[in-house]
Amino acid sequence: MTSLLHAVRHTLSHELRLFFVALQFLTRVPVPAWVGWQPQWLQSCLRHFPLVGAMVGLWGALVLVLAAQWWPPAVAVGLSMAATVWLTGAFHEDGWADTCDALGGHVGRERALTIMKDSRIGAYGAIGLVLMLGLKATVLASLATPRLQELNSAETSHVREVLLAWTAMALVWCHALSRLVPVVLIRLLPYAGDADHAKAKPLAMQVSGAQVLAAAGGTTLVAGAMWLCLAQAGWPTGTLLAAMGQTLGAAVIAGVFCHRWFQRRLGGFTGDALGASQQLCELMALLAWLSVVHPVA
Repeated sequence: MTSLLHAVRHTLSHELRLFFVALQFLTRVPVPAWVGWQPQWLQSCLRHFPLVGAMVGLWGALVLVLAAQWWPPAVAVGLSMAATVWLTGAFHEDGWADTCDALGGHVGRERALTIMKDSRIGAYGAIGLVLMLGLKATVLASLATPRLQELNSAETSHVREVLLAWTAMALVWCHALSRLVPVVLIRLLPYAGDADHAKAKPLAMQVSGAQVLAAAGGTTLVAGAMWLCLAQAGWPTGTLLAAMGQTLGAAVIAGVFCHRWFQRRLGGFTGDALGASQQLCELMALLAWLSVVHPVA
């Protein structure tokens, strides 16, 4: 029994260490010194990417809710997005911009890979970044803003609170779900660049199916926690399940598109391409969430 408890304690301690490694890799958040560092941990920590995504979304949701107490929904959304971009150091947004620059024009594979390594942003990257951030801001603002017929109701203040809560939940869920897609792509695609000179060499190696399943399990854990919170609050869990189902379908579509896009143009994935897949999946998931939670009619 003692050896079993020791093994469980060691496993939990190692998983916590890997979570902190993932947190350090994806965000600016400082981690305890005892976490340490070994190169192989970077690949092992992939299974915690969705949980880190949920924390990023939770941070954005907190800023959104607090900002909405003083400013209109559109302003609160802008501040929330700024907060998440700051927290992640625009990690994924940078990958999206570099991918747009590399794959926006009709260039060959080698030229595209060279463009991705260039720290400067070009026309395709600038346009892609503006459109991506603008679309996400528009979707979130539309989700949080009551429509005219809702404002004319007798429960206007209640409608605002409900929409704000659903917007906050969208941030948590879509940030978590969108971090699962890069993990799947690492499993399905080879590394397109020179693995020996990759900035994060362990991520240039394909992950195991068990890693993907663990990452999917983390995403499921986030979904379960959100469902439990809504059930305890007496909110319509059916709407939540429908929204999650739609976002999952949107994530699959985004993942399939990115898989074919990267395979055809690059012959595999790069770090920038993974960031681009996260951004595209997040946008698609937000659009799907909006269509369920706050439809036009």
